[in-house]
Amino acid sequence: MSDIKKIKDEYLNKLDKDQNIESINQIKTELFGKNGIVSNEFKKLGSVSQEERKKFASDLNFIKEELQNKITSKIEEIETKEINLKLENEKVDVTLPERDFKQGKIHPVSQVIDEISSIFSEIGFSVEEGPDVENEYNNFTALNTPDNHPARDMHDTFYLDEKKELLLRTHTSPVQVRTMLKGKPPFKIIAPGRTYRSDSDQTHAPMFHQVEGLHIDKDINMGHLKGCLNYFIKEFFEVDKLKMRFRPSHFPFTEPSAEVDIGYEIKDGKIIIGEGDKWLEILGCGMVHPNVLKNVNVDPSKFQGYAFGIGIDRLGMLKYGINDLRAFFETDYRWLSHFGFDPLDVPSSYRGLSR
Repeated sequence: MSDIKKIKDEYLNKLDKDQNIESINQIKTELFGKNGIVSNEFKKLGSVSQEERKKFASDLNFIKEELQNKITSKIEEIETKEINLKLENEKVDVTLPERDFKQGKIHPVSQVIDEISSIFSEIGFSVEEGPDVENEYNNFTALNTPDNHPARDMHDTFYLDEKKELLLRTHTSPVQVRTMLKGKPPFKIIAPGRTYRSDSDQTHAPMFHQVEGLHIDKDINMGHLKGCLNYFIKEFFEVDKLKMRFRPSHFPFTEPSAEVDIGYEIKDGKIIIGEGDKWLEILGCGMVHPNVLKNVNVDPSKFQGYAFGIGIDRLGMLKYGINDLRAFFETDYRWLSHFGFDPLDVPSSYRGLSR
């Protein structure tokens, strides 16, 4: 024990001298490392007689604590000196002009998704999401679209494997399938998100955004569907009056199916939604096909409902006067500065829903 006390005194003297952080850490390793001096002394406890072991351990712990406290205080002393030195030598000239910065904008697609989600939340819809990479069953088969169905040819699908079992979803309807498979009716959801089809021109892009809606319950009918869409379109376009008509159509996952047109007129070179003698197709909808309900384990004799699909990018183009869909995805800061939204000054139709 006399040897370790001498070593303690020796290292305390070393620590009293001017040191830097590197040399302090070196001393710490010499004393308490795996094969350090103090560490090796503790290894000797097993060979000390039982009568002396208690005192030996007590003295050794005291020496260890004294050295550790000295090291800690020395490190704090060095760090404090370094900070004070920086404070003396490094100064900020507060008279310098501020640095230039660019304020970010909310992308029109993000803005429209938030507006849509907010409006539907007011009438009881919740927001569901799903993966962009889907399996063939959820994207087609579960939605009453078998292998030989001509509707598959309309979708221009991006397949990800030779067997055509994985693909980039062509619509967000698979989210409806996933939601119904994992739960029990009633369901009242919207599913906004990215979708993909092999198409590109002024009004089509290989990637675009859709929102699907689904309401399944007992005694749901086309009247509920019309009332829901009438409310949404009025709220989204901020109009009091709306001409709206349903045209018969065909979708494999709804029966009956319809395309929805809304009235509009051209005034001063702008599209005015609501009234007018012209018609504009805006979305597709219908009553959920009984086969779809069977595929997701919902009894069509007890439950029925409606579904609809809306192009988010198209809605944004109509509402905010954007005439080329491709510009949404060109990452042009000038375009975003013009059509983007200030996070602190968004339009009144945005209710501030956090999805």
